[in-house]
Amino acid sequence: MAWFIGLMSGTSLDGVDAVLAEAAPGAGPLQSRAHRHFPFPPALRAELLALNRSGADELHRAALAANALAAVYAEAVQAVLQAQDLAPTAITALGAHGQTVRHQPGLHDGIGYTVQILNGARLAELTGIDVVCDFRSRDVAAGGQGAPLVPAFHAARFAQPGQTHAVLNLGGIANVTLLHADGRVEGFDTGPANVLMDTWCQQHRGTSHDASGQWAASGQVDDGLLARALAEPYFALPPPKSTGRDLFDARWLATWLEGAAAVVPVDVMATLAALTARSVAQAIHTHAPEARALHVCGGGASNTHLMGLLQAALPDVAVASTAALGVAPDQVEALAFAWLAQACLARRPGNMPAVTGAQGPRVLGALYPAA
Repeated sequence: MAWFIGLMSGTSLDGVDAVLAEAAPGAGPLQSRAHRHFPFPPALRAELLALNRSGADELHRAALAANALAAVYAEAVQAVLQAQDLAPTAITALGAHGQTVRHQPGLHDGIGYTVQILNGARLAELTGIDVVCDFRSRDVAAGGQGAPLVPAFHAARFAQPGQTHAVLNLGGIANVTLLHADGRVEGFDTGPANVLMDTWCQQHRGTSHDASGQWAASGQVDDGLLARALAEPYFALPPPKSTGRDLFDARWLATWLEGAAAVVPVDVMATLAALTARSVAQAIHTHAPEARALHVCGGGASNTHLMGLLQAALPDVAVASTAALGVAPDQVEALAFAWLAQACLARRPGNMPAVTGAQGPRVLGALYPAA
């Protein structure tokens, strides 16, 4: 019996999800035994958001943010340990994603880079547990996108031989894994999930997000604006591809709405929700038209309006959350990073070159052993 912890904080910047996972003897899948969500302190969230763009003294600020993030991660670790009355010495390792503040693979010098802020050494000091972090940079160094990384876990956990189905993560960015009946696995970022909706909600309602999609549901989709959004070149790019706040942010929103007549905020919100659903449906129609099931995880799985839009855009596909496959939708990504930590320690590749475009399988993650 072995225990692992997975820690995930994503593009939505809502906080950190921690999962305590049990690995049974043999090749069985990791099982989640405890889950906790810790919201970011407002000042830390604001700083992490600001670090997505160039600014004054950003190296100093990023280093301090990495320390602060390690402290929040350590609180989350303590919470899931207490849930099962375990000591840190019982944990084999924890996998910590860190907070992405730049994601530019393949750019500038042909290799590019991806940056996930986190002081892994500090996290090892605070928890007394071996820490595996910085998962994406090795795939980028090998010519890959460094994202998405979860398709390997989705394939290991959710594949159904002889059936084609899709797994969709709706975080800040939407990424889809296509599990084909013949065993092939495809995956890529389809575009924005919640990031643009959250930004618009903050600008016009002063709230972090549109709970259950109620505000979006009360508006009318602007077909002209939707068509203009879908003309964004990213959507037409072939995989492998990945994206983030480097593209889809407040600046993208301002450019999209430039010159639009009499913008009604609630209708813009409705149109952004439709953009997420339509871009996901377009990806599935193009790359897995035979899929008859879509299982959704991430924060967007609790947005009933968005889930309804997905079902309407994919009328021949049964849309449900990953709970139907045995994993709560708010735990999938954190569990994936526990799985990636397990893979790193076993020197097992964690990437899928067919997904990321890397030159080959690579063991992912940097290890900071406990004292």
